[in-house]
Amino acid sequence: MEVIFFGTPEFAVPTLQRLIDQPNIKVIGVVTQPDKRRGRGSQLIPSAIKKLAFKHDIPVWQPKKIKKHQDTLYALKNAQADAFIVVAYGQILSPEILAMPKLGCINVHGSILPKYRGAAPIQWCLYHGEAETGITTMLMDEGMDTGAMLLKAYTPIDLLDNAHQIAEKLAEQGADLLIETLGKLEQSKINPIPQNDSEATYASLIKKEDYLINWSRSAREIHNQIRGFYPNCVTPFRDGFVKIMATFPLIEAYYSQLPDDLKALINLTNIHYNTAQNPGEVVSIIKNFGPVIQTGEGFLLLREVQRSGKRPQLGQDFVNGSHLLIGESLGVSIINN
Repeated sequence: MEVIFFGTPEFAVPTLQRLIDQPNIKVIGVVTQPDKRRGRGSQLIPSAIKKLAFKHDIPVWQPKKIKKHQDTLYALKNAQADAFIVVAYGQILSPEILAMPKLGCINVHGSILPKYRGAAPIQWCLYHGEAETGITTMLMDEGMDTGAMLLKAYTPIDLLDNAHQIAEKLAEQGADLLIETLGKLEQSKINPIPQNDSEATYASLIKKEDYLINWSRSAREIHNQIRGFYPNCVTPFRDGFVKIMATFPLIEAYYSQLPDDLKALINLTNIHYNTAQNPGEVVSIIKNFGPVIQTGEGFLLLREVQRSGKRPQLGQDFVNGSHLLIGESLGVSIINN
């Protein structure tokens, strides 16, 4: 089977590698986003997929707008590939491109469709506190993740999982599911299932304002925001901002999910909380663990933070380094939809 791979970020790398490793599959080309300028020197940096393709001497196309780039369209059509594989490519494919391969364009999507269609399914899935996610392979159509579903694979979400950790799991799971999907498609052992649009939810692009923590929300909601949008959530602190990287909602129902390094919290029955009720205030500092913050509902332990220009640090180190005091505020109450 000859395939052309469309993908850009690290999430797509395991699938491309798995395709390259298959003796009965040949990757005859890769389409990825143009190199981007990054860092202080503003150097052009290739995508993770381009690096892997070059390592294996696979031809690469990098059109700025694939729907209008005639040279790329001509090359794709003349390749006469059996399938186009699409994993987090970053551009919408035109009907002309979708019609080119014999078996169709197959997308590896990081959610259990029809839930979380769109650009950031992993992040919004965590934000909404889902207990399970997974991978769906589908035949692409002109809509945004609306094509007929082929196969699904599921994975549980733990209370402390963040977006990077779930993405790593799903990237490997997606690679396995794609290989299974191609084999069954070639043998006509899959009946594509149309999606039920009435059950669809959407995972839109994340905006800068989504990263700002509103301490008036509940401890569980803030915890989900922080792990869903990891590592970018921020709150005002003194004369600047601080990133909140990891938390734990101090709710008894969640104590059974404590990791080993936090299990001692179960025995700390004499924790004293300040009587202040202002969301965002430091109400306690638990020795060897870190600061506890008042939220709109419940308390949130800060496990890891990052101050501007500094490396990430544990909650207790943040307390020591900043001389944090009970009664200080880690932000203001804001309106957040």
